[in-house]
Amino acid sequence: MRRDKAAPPVRLTVGYSTLPDRISSVRPAPWWNDVDVVVVLQTGGSHSMSAEALLAERDRLEGEGARTAELDSIGVARSRNEVLRMAQTRYVLFCDDDVAVAIDSVQRMVALMSAGGIAVGLGRAEDTNGRLRKNYSRRQEPLTLFNSAKAATYEMVVDVELTRKHGVWFDEEYGAGATNYLGDEYIFIVDALRAGLTAHAIPEVIATHPVESSGSRWGTREDIDARAAVLDRVFGRWSLLGKALFAARHRTRLGGMAGAWRLVRSTPRSRSLRR
Repeated sequence: MRRDKAAPPVRLTVGYSTLPDRISSVRPAPWWNDVDVVVVLQTGGSHSMSAEALLAERDRLEGEGARTAELDSIGVARSRNEVLRMAQTRYVLFCDDDVAVAIDSVQRMVALMSAGGIAVGLGRAEDTNGRLRKNYSRRQEPLTLFNSAKAATYEMVVDVELTRKHGVWFDEEYGAGATNYLGDEYIFIVDALRAGLTAHAIPEVIATHPVESSGSRWGTREDIDARAAVLDRVFGRWSLLGKALFAARHRTRLGGMAGAWRLVRSTPRSRSLRR
């Protein structure tokens, strides 16, 4: 890994996570000059790019003002943690190679978070058809274990100073690229709350993301097992109750009674839960 370039003295870092075959999709936006841009490339999986092509892409990004890092891994939570480690500003917005950022809305979120001492802000996202990706709160409100499960990383702004101080990081057993391929954002928020930090939903549309995502695989055995693992991690000794409530609410999307029962009767498989 090459030495990172010094970041300009700005208040916001935008951190991209990408893979070798997608790195060319990370392109500068007009607002890149006003923020610190970090691009973390994960090369642990199979890909078709040569070392020379990857080096050329990193040189391109650095020439366009970004700082880059390379990880020999595939789990996106590890990539997010690298962004948090590299951040030289107080606030971090997470981004992906297929996300468009509404930077003015992000800056409004940062101002609200700064004024209110909010450690994690959860904004809104639209799909590429201009529709909100989910049902969001119409007003600013505190996040809890019960209203933050649908959080997406590209909706999140994090106060790095507060989360570092309280030891809050992404759990690398969860998220895209891990067996438990979702829930890393939810767990991050819950861990922040348990550390005594404040997290709020903020009604600002800050990102545009394609319709499909890792949370779109409802009903498969893989999906049910991943969701069960997240609920075990979040609710701990109360996980049976948490899974029962979740199964009752989402029985149809889980594939009916069989899927709901599979989720409820699952046993914890997370190393972080068994320590």
